[in-house]
Amino acid sequence: MTTTVEAGAHTPAPDFEYRRRGRWLDHWQPEDEHFWMSGGKRTAWKNLLFSVFSEHLGFNVWVIWTIVVTNMGNAGFAFMQGPQALNNALLLTSAPVLVGAALRVPYTFAIPKFGGRAFTAFSASMLLIPCLGLAVFINRPDTPMSVFLILAALAGFGGGNFSSSMANISFFFPEGKKGTALGINAAGGNLGVAVTQLAVPLVIALGTTIVATSPEGYRLGLTLAALMWVPFIVIAASGALLFMDSITSAKPDGQSYKLAMTNKHNWVMAFLYIGTFGSFIGFSFAFPTLIKANFPELKDVGILVALGNLAFLGALVGSFTRPFGGWLADRMGGAKITFTVFVSQAAGIALIMAALELHNFPLYLIAFLALFILTGIGNGSTYRMIPMIFSAESQKRAAETGQDPEQAKASAKRQAGAALGVVGAVGAFGGFLLQQALRLSNIHYGSMAPAFWAYAALFLVMGAVTWWFYLRSEFAVQRMPSLAYANV
Repeated sequence: MTTTVEAGAHTPAPDFEYRRRGRWLDHWQPEDEHFWMSGGKRTAWKNLLFSVFSEHLGFNVWVIWTIVVTNMGNAGFAFMQGPQALNNALLLTSAPVLVGAALRVPYTFAIPKFGGRAFTAFSASMLLIPCLGLAVFINRPDTPMSVFLILAALAGFGGGNFSSSMANISFFFPEGKKGTALGINAAGGNLGVAVTQLAVPLVIALGTTIVATSPEGYRLGLTLAALMWVPFIVIAASGALLFMDSITSAKPDGQSYKLAMTNKHNWVMAFLYIGTFGSFIGFSFAFPTLIKANFPELKDVGILVALGNLAFLGALVGSFTRPFGGWLADRMGGAKITFTVFVSQAAGIALIMAALELHNFPLYLIAFLALFILTGIGNGSTYRMIPMIFSAESQKRAAETGQDPEQAKASAKRQAGAALGVVGAVGAFGGFLLQQALRLSNIHYGSMAPAFWAYAALFLVMGAVTWWFYLRSEFAVQRMPSLAYANV
C-alpha cells in the first residue's frame, strides 16, 4: 500500500482532538507544534503508557525461566540435579532468547501492516500461552526436559514485544522528543527483567512456606510464579485494544523498508547492539545461574535465596541507566558514548574474572553491576544513533535527487522503524550466543573463563568498529556531513 503526502503538508496542521478510545489516526503531524500541543502530545503519551505496560509484561514472561531453572532441582526434576544441571539450565534459559530474537523481525514489520493498537493487544495475549503451560507441567515431575525446552521457547513471545513496541512508538513522537520516548519505552520494558528476578523468588519462597514438604512447596511456588502474570496480561491486552491508536501514515510505502535493509549502517548498528543489548539480555538470563554455580554456599543464606541472590540488581541498574545513555548521546554524541562503553565493558570483564579468582562474592556482584550499568548506557546511546543516522541519510539522498523534504522525513521515520526492529533482533540474538558460549566453554574446557575473555576481546573489536564508522571526522564530513550532530 502506498502513502501519499497530504496537501497542505507545508502549512500549519489543524487542531488535533484528543480521544480516549483507540482508533486509526488518518492525520498525524507531531512535528507541527500547534498540532502537538492541541492534542497530539496527550495522544502520544497515552499510547506510550500502554506500550510500556505491555512491553514490561513481555520482559516479565521472557525472563521467567532465569529463576525457574534455579529452582527446578528442588522441585524434583532429575535433569536439573547433579553435574548436568548447569549446562541444562543455560540451555533452557537460552531458548527464549533465541525465539525472542527471531520474532523481533516479523513483530517490527507487523506494526505497519496491522497497526499498533491491534498488534499490541495480540502480542500481549500471546503471553498467556507460556504462563499457563508452565503452570500445568511444573506440577508433573516426570515431564521430560524436551517439554520444558518447548515451554521455555514459547516464553520468547515476550522478547518479540520489544521491537513491535519500539517501532510503534517511534511514529508517535517528533524527532526532538523521540529519544526520550524511546528511552522510557525501552527502560520500562527492560525493567521487567528486574521485577521478575525479584518477585518470582519471593513467590517461590511463599510456596515453600505454605507447603512445608520441599518438592511440593517449590512446585506450588513455581505455579504461583507462572499464574501471577495472567491478570496483568489480560489487563494489558484489553487496555491496548480499547485505548491505543494506530497511525495510517505508518503503513509501508514500498521503498523505505527496502532502503533500510540495504543500508550498511543498519547492519553496523546491529553488530554494535550485540555488545550492548546482547550483553544486557544474555547476562540477565545467565546471572542467576552463574551466581548459583559459582557461589553454591549462598544457598545457606536464607534472605539471599528469597531475594534470588540479588541477581535482580543487574537488570535493575541496567534498565535505569538506559535513558541516561540516550541523554548522554544527545549531549555528547552517540558514538563517543558507545566507544567509551565498549572499552569499559572489556575492563568490567577483567574485574569479574578477578572476583572469580578470589572467590569474592561482593566483588563479583559489584563487577557485574558495573557491567550492567555500562550495557544500559550503551543501549541508550546506540538506539539514539539509529534515527539520527537514517534522518541524515535521507536528507543527503533528498538533496542529491531533488526529493521532496517532507517525503524524505517520512521515509526516514519508516527506515528507522524497520532498522530498530532488525537491530533489536540481532542484538537479542547476541544474548543467545553469549549464553551458548558460556555453556560450550564449560562443556569443553570445564570453565567459563575462555568465553568471558573472548567476549572482552569482542568488546574491543566493537569499540574499534564504532571509531571506524562514526568517530573518524574525515569520514563523517565526506560521507555524511549532517551526522555531525548525532554522532561526533
